Amino acid sequence: MPESSRTTKKKIRWSKLYTFSCFRPPNADPVPIKSLIGGPGFSRVVFCNKPHLHRMKPHKYPSNYVSTTKYNVVTFLPRSLFEQFRRVANLYFLLAAVLSLTSLAPFTPPSLIIPLVFVVGISMLKEAVEDWHRFLQDLEVNSRVVKTHIGDGVFVEKLWQQVSVGNVVKVQKDQYFPCDLLLLSSSYEDGVCYVETMNLDGETNLKAKRCVEATLSLNEDDAVSKFEATIYCEDPNPNLYSFVGNLEFQNESHPLCPAQVLLRDSKLRNTEYIYGVVIFSGPDTKAVRNSMKSPSKRSRIERKMDSVIYVLFSMLVLISLVTSITSALLVSSRMTSWWYLRLQDDNPFFSPSKPVFSAIMQFIRALVLYGYLIPISLYVSIEVVKVLQAVLINKDIHMFDEATCQSVRARTSNLNEELGQVSIILSDKTGTLTCNQMEFRKCSIAGVSYGGDLNEVDLAASCRMNSDMVACRSSADESDATSQSIEICEFHADDIGTEMSYIGAPEYLGSPNIKNPRMSDVHRECSIKGFNFRDDRLMDGRWTHNSNVYDITMFFRVMALCHTGIPIEDDRADKLKFEAESPEEVAFLITSQEFGFQFCKRTQSVMVLKELDPDLGSVVEREYKLLNLLEFSSSRKRMSVIVSTEDGQIFLLCKGADSIIFERLADNGRSYQEATSLHLSCYAEDGFRTLAFAYRTVERAEYEHWNLIFTKAKTTVGPERDELLENASEMIEKDLILLGVAAVEDKLQKGVPECIDKLAQAGLKIWLLTGDKRETAINIGFVSSFQAVKKALVSQIKSFSQEINEEHNKHMPFALVVDGQALEIALRCDVKDQFLRLAVECASVICCRVSPKQKALITRLVKEFTGKTTLAIGDGANDVGMIQEADIGVGISGTEGMQAVMASDFSLPQFRFLERLLIVHGHWCYKRISKMILYFIYKNIVFGLTLFYYEFYTSFSGQVLYDDWYMTAFNVLLTSLPVIFLGVLEQDVPSDVCHQFPALYQQGQRGICFSWKRIIGWILNGAVASLIIFLSTIHALSSVAFSGKGDVADIAHLGTITYSCIIWTVNCQIALIISHFTWIQHLFIWGSILLWYIFLLAYGTLPPSYSNTGFHMLTEAIGGAPSFWIITLLVVVASLLPYFVYMVLQRTFYPLDDHVIQEMKHCKKDIFDKLMWLREQRNSKRTTQVGFSARVDAKTHHLKEAIQQRKASICKSFTNSPIYRTLRSNPLFQ
Repeated sequence: MPESSRTTKKKIRWSKLYTFSCFRPPNADPVPIKSLIGGPGFSRVVFCNKPHLHRMKPHKYPSNYVSTTKYNVVTFLPRSLFEQFRRVANLYFLLAAVLSLTSLAPFTPPSLIIPLVFVVGISMLKEAVEDWHRFLQDLEVNSRVVKTHIGDGVFVEKLWQQVSVGNVVKVQKDQYFPCDLLLLSSSYEDGVCYVETMNLDGETNLKAKRCVEATLSLNEDDAVSKFEATIYCEDPNPNLYSFVGNLEFQNESHPLCPAQVLLRDSKLRNTEYIYGVVIFSGPDTKAVRNSMKSPSKRSRIERKMDSVIYVLFSMLVLISLVTSITSALLVSSRMTSWWYLRLQDDNPFFSPSKPVFSAIMQFIRALVLYGYLIPISLYVSIEVVKVLQAVLINKDIHMFDEATCQSVRARTSNLNEELGQVSIILSDKTGTLTCNQMEFRKCSIAGVSYGGDLNEVDLAASCRMNSDMVACRSSADESDATSQSIEICEFHADDIGTEMSYIGAPEYLGSPNIKNPRMSDVHRECSIKGFNFRDDRLMDGRWTHNSNVYDITMFFRVMALCHTGIPIEDDRADKLKFEAESPEEVAFLITSQEFGFQFCKRTQSVMVLKELDPDLGSVVEREYKLLNLLEFSSSRKRMSVIVSTEDGQIFLLCKGADSIIFERLADNGRSYQEATSLHLSCYAEDGFRTLAFAYRTVERAEYEHWNLIFTKAKTTVGPERDELLENASEMIEKDLILLGVAAVEDKLQKGVPECIDKLAQAGLKIWLLTGDKRETAINIGFVSSFQAVKKALVSQIKSFSQEINEEHNKHMPFALVVDGQALEIALRCDVKDQFLRLAVECASVICCRVSPKQKALITRLVKEFTGKTTLAIGDGANDVGMIQEADIGVGISGTEGMQAVMASDFSLPQFRFLERLLIVHGHWCYKRISKMILYFIYKNIVFGLTLFYYEFYTSFSGQVLYDDWYMTAFNVLLTSLPVIFLGVLEQDVPSDVCHQFPALYQQGQRGICFSWKRIIGWILNGAVASLIIFLSTIHALSSVAFSGKGDVADIAHLGTITYSCIIWTVNCQIALIISHFTWIQHLFIWGSILLWYIFLLAYGTLPPSYSNTGFHMLTEAIGGAPSFWIITLLVVVASLLPYFVYMVLQRTFYPLDDHVIQEMKHCKKDIFDKLMWLREQRNSKRTTQVGFSARVDAKTHHLKEAIQQRKASICKSFTNSPIYRTLRSNPLFQ
């Protein structure tokens, strides 16, 4: 752009262009504000440009350092130890380790203390590493730099964490604000700057901020050196939309409002630089106040695992009581007659005179002896498995985004299995579901719809109708030969335009001469940001040949002039870029440029266009004098500009919501209203945002009369100013002539519709929590008192609930749309249960204009009310609260900073990867962890109960059946690796099947794989297996000689053989429950069995002083005895038989979904019987009310109804025609 244009841009006084209150400094009486200052909640004092005064009390405030870590150097040890020992099993083993230091324990202290230290140490190390990564990300944010005033007009770059309250900083374009600032001045002459608050409230449109008049002169470095002032304001609070304070400057008091405050984590846009003074820093900033400390999250399975440990501990206490009581009874009754025992009263375990004391001692000893019922290695094994699962998630190539070169990251591994149990997703919209890019897609001009590019819903509906029709025809052919005359209509995706034109789809009825508008291949190939329009009738200047060329010209002229944008240079020749308050305006300016109306220059009172003149056929430059600008607001829902052309004509150009524009049309301006309304409904079906365009010609005398009224209203000081301005605008914004509507799309990220559809198929509900302005929401009517509003809200909730109950049997989908004000009341204690009950019944819930604190509150209440697993996903700092509050927090690593990612448990580059993260990895991790825990319970019960059974043969004396090293090696060496890789590599079905059958995910939602039914079943399975192993072994060895020499088995032989049977049984059991074998599983399962014999051989070679009873056990005692191998084989088969029978019965008569799919995959039905495979896919799909499939269903239903109506109309027209009557009267046709 020429240099003159660039300097002109800086000189524009935007306050003269705007007329309503957002740009007006507060002119109300400052007395009410003064009355607040100094009172409770309004005690903060800031000395501007004197940060040294804030280094001592009473005005010492926190530094600007912000942390999202769980721990620091001081709190790590106590907090992490608390995290570890709130686990019941760890607490038990801590007690056992303490007891091992006494003579009560049957084991030596190292055998209990070392495993406990190892388990707890590994878990603490994992927590430390994860928190270290959070610290590094915090360090990255705190190490950003900003220019800070150090005196004498000198600004130096300081780290964010070094900035303190009172500092004056200079923030430049596209930089984030390091803390909450009071705006002093900007690069614009009247102190206006534009701020993007995406990270705070999720809104993409720019906010206009303006400094107080008194500080306008502080727009240079030197001017700041003499600046001294004092700010009296409110104390730190989380409210983003309010600020109360006074600026004492040059012996005058200036009231402050939110329009002068720049919040941390918002970004400076469209402004070269600003000067600001720090008001709130670090933890006092509103952004941080809206966030929460990183909570310690535990998955549902882990919390339930504590209950399982309680059950196992109860079993432990029970059998310990049995042991102690029986031992006391035997000591006091029978053992006294066993003279060879020589019982002494000084023996605490066997004192005939003190049986109660002996029972207590035996009880404590039994608690330690049977401790193998409590799987100490379970927790550390789960920690290892979860870390390896996280590595696999991070390395999944299918979740790598090539556009950003980023992949999914599991920032904590504690919640892997929780991914498989999610029931409700709470999502932000802007930046999470959308790309923050508005695209111009379609338009309706003079009653003709343009932009024939089909969306995915149209194509899917076309394909579905084609297949449905073919199926109908096949059925008819098979059932009745006479039905071959039935007319069949088939749709094909390559000719859907013609078919839609046939049934009367409004998009294709605009021009009677064009049934299927051709799409330009040239324009398909090029991609212009903000412009995604396809229609040859308008492109490349062809609109100049249209019969409605004047209306089209005025339509594009409104698009090019009715805005607040600014042109800037672009790399493309003859093309400009644009910046504006809203992304819709940017899209419209790009669109008008593509159609030949380039907005190229703006001054204080002139707007310049380069227009394609239809008469001349060339581009001409025209100037329009900007007389007035009536800005857009949420209450007005429209925007107007009044311009004067070069020949003196005055036009009012208006754009706004269609309902607002339609009611302001003149009688002669409604020519296209009916056709335009049809097009609007079609655009709404496609999910587009629409704005109506209109204009009117204003006579000079009428304008001058109105301008006097408007000027008087604009200069009014007082509360009635806004009302007078609104009345004045109503006087001129009337008798409009409708030109048409424009449809823009808030572009969804790639794959979002398909992802939401799959998630809906998987049974997940999605709530949308957005800070965006409400477009369509319930109208509560907040014009009365609080009690009246509350009463109205409760009444609406009751009526909606009744309506849902009445329509429940009809499967009618309901959506609840509520705004932030309604939520303030709805989430109060006496109303929230009714509100949440209503919300849970709805198919989808949209919460608009919610603050970050409200997002977190909604998340917590939904989690507590439903009792189901919640997942929150967002991309900005405004989403941190809900991300931390949800059971699982997911951050989008987009372009809006890293705050959401730093607070999250998982990070994604794009929303679409959530599908694979949940439906594939979540499903796998849930089933892996569930199987792993159940197997751990099983193998420890099998091993631990044999110790108890042996007590029946030793008069409950506390004798240990196994060698100490056998017991140590059981969990650490011989059974650890197979179960770890079960938890890492197990797959019930492949990943592609998870996508094809998303209903499999509901197993996790219903908790099928880790239900109490399964837990008790595996406990019983372990108890039965251990009983079979012990009884079979002891009876097989006790009745006959063990070796050919006639030797009988002693305790060492019995223990070793029983232990061998246990090792075989538990390793073969894990082979039975694995669905997906790899060479790794085979290696560790069969390798663990082989390792036992290697261990036994190596242990037996040690001297007897080390190997004790294991000396040459395998080589000289049991290895050469055939009975050892026969007993092992028969016992293993017998112990596994109950589980095998159970699985045969279940898969035969009560198969689960994954069982059926596994058998189909095993029989290769997906290859050789695709019809069966597709039928099962179709049958497994649940009917959804949201998502892509639901939209396709609705579109298909609509098109079929239209076809039937069209056929009936054609048939009726034909039967009423003279030709038909003539034919009917002809004898030849009778």
